[in-house]
Amino acid sequence: MHRPSWSLTLLLALASLTVLAPLYVTVSMAFKTSEQSVDGNAFALPAPFNPASFAQAWQVTDFPVALAVSVLVAAITVALTLLLSSAAAYAISRNWSKRAFRWSLYYLLAALFIPFPVTALPQIQLTAALGLDGPVGVGILHAMFQLSFATLLYTAYLRSVPIELEEGARIDGASTVQVFTKIVLPILAPMNATVGIFAFLASWNDFMLPSLITSDPAQQTLPVVQNIFQSQFGTDYNVAFASYAMAMLPTVVVYLVAQRWVISGITQGAVKS
Repeated sequence: MHRPSWSLTLLLALASLTVLAPLYVTVSMAFKTSEQSVDGNAFALPAPFNPASFAQAWQVTDFPVALAVSVLVAAITVALTLLLSSAAAYAISRNWSKRAFRWSLYYLLAALFIPFPVTALPQIQLTAALGLDGPVGVGILHAMFQLSFATLLYTAYLRSVPIELEEGARIDGASTVQVFTKIVLPILAPMNATVGIFAFLASWNDFMLPSLITSDPAQQTLPVVQNIFQSQFGTDYNVAFASYAMAMLPTVVVYLVAQRWVISGITQGAVKS
């Protein structure tokens, strides 16, 4: 019988505290009054229970509009990342013996080492010239930044998928596009969830790119809106934390729904047939 490793259990418990403790403080502070939020005891339970902080944060940050913009940007990012990176990885993995395709992957991986400040100014100028200085432009740029890492994950995963699964369809007359859409994409479901959640989190939590690219303050994402109105919160930390909790909720829900596929995609992509 396999015995539990208490040292590993203790290590995981301590690691969990690094996530659960800030989460508890965020939720607890959100339900406190203004007076209790500045008493210096962040871990104390709300007394009295004050849900009005959420209503105030909803109004001050114009939360529905900022939420809609963030959802639009994240949707564009995830859709483009899944489509472009999976197609690129399929072409690279199935033509690995050809030098041009191998170097294409190396070229994409090289982009991981380019710091963001180096490309910030050209991106601002280019999006402004093309009229993409809004949520659509931010979503496209987010997808481009995710392309290298996502292609790497897809390539590792696809190289573990037997090519014999595709050869039968080709014998029946299927084209490359049909093989990719009808056979490869369903096989990529675990990795799609993994790449999708990474792209969603990166887009949802990003502050720098939307603040630089978006010219209209009314079309800013949640992280930027929260920073713009931070001065209005003053010492009302309960209102600030209420806005943080509302912005954090979609990411928690998305991760809880997709986390089993995320883990499956990572582990299967590391196993070669």
